[in-house]
Amino acid sequence: MSNSRITVSLDEDAQEALADVTKRTGQGQSELVRRALTFYAANFQAATTDASEKLEDYHKMLSGGEHVLLDVDFLHCFLDFVSDEEGNRAEEFLEAADEVSAYHAREYEDEFESLDEMLEWLSLCGFLSVRRSDENRYHVVFPSEEIRWFMTRFIERSAVRLPFDIEIEEGYTKVMMTEMPVEET
Repeated sequence: MSNSRITVSLDEDAQEALADVTKRTGQGQSELVRRALTFYAANFQAATTDASEKLEDYHKMLSGGEHVLLDVDFLHCFLDFVSDEEGNRAEEFLEAADEVSAYHAREYEDEFESLDEMLEWLSLCGFLSVRRSDENRYHVVFPSEEIRWFMTRFIERSAVRLPFDIEIEEGYTKVMMTEMPVEET
């Protein structure tokens, strides 16, 4: 295979990037451009999909220190530990979980304008997956009945300050959630 020459117009950002990488690596510009094109071709899908947006969201979550990666089996262990054989949950756990939900309600008040936004964020956290049924209705699927119970309770309590109400129809591991206008009291 023979080498071919091309002429490329670089904008100011690209010129600065090329100068920076050239200086840091000590390699020639042609070699860096060849490597950059090869890398881009190998990672084209990741570079051109919204996966980079999700990675950015993961980075924000994890770098802030408020969130951790947690194996789903650990979550199941925690939830099983706070329930007895009859499915009754420890009152201290419920109080603590509801306190966390109340904190998130204050935080979410300035964060989400729609149920869609809230569910998208929670799906990023790995607790659930969402499929839009129609304009304001969502099929929400959870990995287990225990996580469905836990997250449905969290969603109900953390959404109390949002500009909409949520109607919830529960199944075993699935829930139908509908965004409703706030009822005036």
